[in-house]
Amino acid sequence: MTSSPFGGQTRTRVLLALRLLETGYARELARILALPFSGVLKALSSLEGDGLVSGRLTGRTRVYRLNPTYFARNELRTYLARLADADADLRELVSAVRRRPRRAGKPL
Repeated sequence: MTSSPFGGQTRTRVLLALRLLETGYARELARILALPFSGVLKALSSLEGDGLVSGRLTGRTRVYRLNPTYFARNELRTYLARLADADADLRELVSAVRRRPRRAGKPL
């Protein structure tokens, strides 16, 4: 991806990943995107300050998602979906993320 419509590639990739995942936390996003944790955390903080992303504590982990109260939420989701369509690598990385525990005794 060469375009950075949200102020930087890290911010753009974090938004795209959140659009595809629906929710995520900083360390998970850093692992998926192969970016430094500090950079992802800075991007999330900046996006939250801009109102594009909202975060909430779940236990000791801050979970982020696209801000449901953002005034142009539907337009943002549509735009991010179109950008994600062009990034097959990111879609593949996100689709490999396991979101629930594996049943005990189930073979890999």
